[in-house]
Amino acid sequence: MARKFANTSQKETKNPEKAKAFSGGLFSFFLWFSVGFVALFILATLFSLFIFSLSAIKHNGWQIFIGTNWDPDNASFGGLPFITGTFLTSVLALLISLPFSLSLSIFLGEYRPTGRLSTLLKAVVRLLAGIPSVIYGMWGLLVLVPLMQKWQLSLVSFGVIPMGVGVLTASLVVAIMIIPYSTSLAYEVIQLVPQDLKEAAISLGSPRYKMIQKVIIPYASSGILAGHMLAFGRALGETMAVTMVIGNLNQMPTSLFSAGSTIASVIANQFTESTGLHTESLTELGLILFLFTIVFSFIGQRIIKNLSFER
Repeated sequence: MARKFANTSQKETKNPEKAKAFSGGLFSFFLWFSVGFVALFILATLFSLFIFSLSAIKHNGWQIFIGTNWDPDNASFGGLPFITGTFLTSVLALLISLPFSLSLSIFLGEYRPTGRLSTLLKAVVRLLAGIPSVIYGMWGLLVLVPLMQKWQLSLVSFGVIPMGVGVLTASLVVAIMIIPYSTSLAYEVIQLVPQDLKEAAISLGSPRYKMIQKVIIPYASSGILAGHMLAFGRALGETMAVTMVIGNLNQMPTSLFSAGSTIASVIANQFTESTGLHTESLTELGLILFLFTIVFSFIGQRIIKNLSFER
């Protein structure tokens, strides 16, 4: 064996160009294989969701998008309450997280790009991204829901039912969860803003906050937007934490304080106990969520590309 290996090594040493070509070809093969595998997996997931929900697509038609009645016992599958709940919680979470994530990214990218405080904060951001969503859900139930109930008690005269759980509570939990996703990419891009641009703005008499407003944010806008699109995609598909604090009501949410459901939460709640057309309708909802994610990722990429080109 040792002799065979020695002979192979001697052959490779004698033909270094051939060995380099072989290594380069092997490396290229693994790269193309990985890319092809991921692309094939995405297409296979999309195709399998479509095949398993084909009967529901024929039965439900457009009712899955515009119907408001979700009653599996009577084969009525209107998915509008879940689609509304998904977008309501995701957009609200993004709006709530925006000032915090933007401030944190500016602080880490411009005010404290290095040092112990910066290292500590970056570690905290990475830790927030790595915490399982069920932990956020438990925190929401134990801490946030009682606080929301106390606040809602003061709003009873306005017709608010003090349940604690609801759309706003779920949005607050998701907002905390997506802050690391929008922050991590944004502060990296802010650090890439050329120093001469910043010094030119300061030399013209601009205060630091004005320089951030007029130079840093416009220059890094594509990276900031990319981070928030990534966070929005994460918010669309969030399941466990939302399921624990949104109330899981199969009806259209009437206000920010009312209970509701998202596509992900209704699938998590009902899929294991469903059969037949009910299962296929839930699979159709999964297909819709998957398509929404693809569409918004594509829109985000186009926006980022246009902003980069204009800049």
